[in-house]
Amino acid sequence: MDIAFDTDFDPRHGEAVPVAPAILRVTAPNASPFTFHGTNSYLLGEQSLVVVDPGPDDDRHLAALLRAIAGRPVEAILLTHTHRDHTALVPRLQQAVGAPVLAEGRHRASRALHEGEINLMDAAGDMALVPDRFLVHGEVLELAGLRIEAVATPGHAANHMAFAIGDTLLSGDHVMAWSTTIVAPPDGSMADYMASLETLLARDETLYLPGHGGPVTRPQAFLRGLRSHRKMRETAILERLKAGDRNIAEVVAAIYRQTDPRLHGAAALSVLAHLEDLVAKGRVQTDGPVLLGGRYEPV
Repeated sequence: MDIAFDTDFDPRHGEAVPVAPAILRVTAPNASPFTFHGTNSYLLGEQSLVVVDPGPDDDRHLAALLRAIAGRPVEAILLTHTHRDHTALVPRLQQAVGAPVLAEGRHRASRALHEGEINLMDAAGDMALVPDRFLVHGEVLELAGLRIEAVATPGHAANHMAFAIGDTLLSGDHVMAWSTTIVAPPDGSMADYMASLETLLARDETLYLPGHGGPVTRPQAFLRGLRSHRKMRETAILERLKAGDRNIAEVVAAIYRQTDPRLHGAAALSVLAHLEDLVAKGRVQTDGPVLLGGRYEPV
């Protein structure tokens, strides 16, 4: 099954847009090739609120969030994960509304770094942020008159969490309508990402609201498409190794020919994530740790 991405999205920067019962979306003006039109912050509730993913440290976005909050009490700030495009505004918003920060945990890599390895995603992680409370998979929060279930979805980040409210899932960066998510070791893990897809396939929410871009309105079919897409990418990598490619640069040049060159660095990290998984499964061998500069052969 192939997957059809939906890039038709009006961010309406600065506005609070109703996207589901008791859920408003405010999109930050931090557009980039990696954030699409910007990071989506969500306000849950009516008389009192929960803010999910405050977003980047941007004066305009803070003002937009405070306008949407409109003086109502904020019971908590929830984080899907601790990449700075989702969290850099936390200190200023927390100072303004006085709410505790809840997340799966502090930012961390999905695995230990190999000797000499550099985490190229270090700058993206909010290392300074310490949540006031750590959440666990399956935990149910009663906040702002809503029942909110925490759903652990590691892969894009080790501490990634989705949040279910009735038939709606705030899917963070794990599932997005406009693009596949970046899985970049050691910050992320392909094995974890694929397992998290299975976690969501076992659930029955009918609407996903992601961290970037518009909603996913047929999530089960979309999840199956994402799973097939990743398996096809894995097959393509194996075929390139069988054809004689021996390093990640050669594989990227072959299978990402039509991708924006600005995204080739992210593509290399995605190939690394697949190779890490394939080595662990015994389908690929390498001459040392799984690294961007390594040499790879099919088994």
